[in-house]
Amino acid sequence: MFQSRTDRSRSHHPADHRRTEARHHHPDLTKLRGWKAMHDEAGIPGSGWEQERKWALRMGLTGADSIEDKSIPTFARGELPHYAGINTFLKAPYAEDVTEVGDYDATVLGIPFDGGTTYRAGTRFGPQGVRKISALYTPYNYEMAVDLREQMTLCDAGDVFTIPANIEKTFDQISRAVSHVASSGSLPIMIGGDHSIGFPCVRGIAECTSKKIGIVHFDRHADIQEKDLDERMHTTPWFHSTNLPNVPAKNLVQVGIGGWQVPREAVKVARERETNIITMGDMEKMGIDRTAEMALEMAWDGVDMVYMSFDIDSIDCGFVPGTGWPEPGGFLPREALALASKVAAEGICGMELVEVAPPYDQSEITALMGTRVIVDVLGSLVASGNLGKHKRHIDKPVTIPHGEFEGKRWSNAT
Repeated sequence: MFQSRTDRSRSHHPADHRRTEARHHHPDLTKLRGWKAMHDEAGIPGSGWEQERKWALRMGLTGADSIEDKSIPTFARGELPHYAGINTFLKAPYAEDVTEVGDYDATVLGIPFDGGTTYRAGTRFGPQGVRKISALYTPYNYEMAVDLREQMTLCDAGDVFTIPANIEKTFDQISRAVSHVASSGSLPIMIGGDHSIGFPCVRGIAECTSKKIGIVHFDRHADIQEKDLDERMHTTPWFHSTNLPNVPAKNLVQVGIGGWQVPREAVKVARERETNIITMGDMEKMGIDRTAEMALEMAWDGVDMVYMSFDIDSIDCGFVPGTGWPEPGGFLPREALALASKVAAEGICGMELVEVAPPYDQSEITALMGTRVIVDVLGSLVASGNLGKHKRHIDKPVTIPHGEFEGKRWSNAT
């Protein structure tokens, strides 16, 4: 028996639809971030970009007569073109004279060391890899409505001189370098290198202040055992950091921990010292906002500053294959960026990005993710107005002597 027309399922043919049944899909655009960011851009100054173009013409000569865009120099200088130039991080100025880092809001330091690696080496090339792919970026983020070139100052101080065969001497070099930058008031941004550098980096900042420091650590691994293979390795930074008198263990918050690579030795220490662990499963259940809120509450409880440590292997290894200890089940990139940004928004006294190993990377996507974490943190600091918040707590600045030299290297100039 055939159904009558009224008994059939509703027709999807346009001719059978009445206009009164039409649905309205368009929301109020003024409530969307995309609309607001478009209009916020108009309020960002452009003087920094104009200054850079003038600087490029001064340093790189004016372009050929056939070039219509008269801001293009003969020699590549500054941001453009993205495929050319000498790679500093984000093509920021190179502070070859490190006594000048205090002239900048933040200073990038490369730490090319993988002597603390217990499995796959290669993170000594992390600073090179991150700097190289960072040339892909501009200093402007549409959604944040932030332009780092216009709203902060940034330099790259190059790499710490690490000692490949000696962990302890390398640690001393790292702490010395970080303490110099922190003492200047500039925010130290460290690019590793394996995670063993976490201890000397925190120690370098702790030396410059009588105040207390909390730590927010993004990772899949706890990294808090005392020794590994009879040394202080990349699995041990937080044991030694929380031995420092002004870095309380109760203010260590570790986010993303889990999987099959957390040694029981580390769990025992975490339990004894009453540190704080939020697993990947916890984050999934609570959501990004609540996870960040909890991490901040615990890290800031009774301290004056917070340090951020971001291990790239906290992100699912399908997105970051170029790391020494890949582990499935980590953060999705959007989750990682959101969490790092929310933690940074409250202000930090320094950060490290570690465990990028270019020899295992594919199409530089791991190094790119590392770059993105750093620039999102900087953008969040600018947007929140908390960049430089740590300066008032640097009450024991160190002074490191420098050698004597006059003239120019490899030059005939007198």
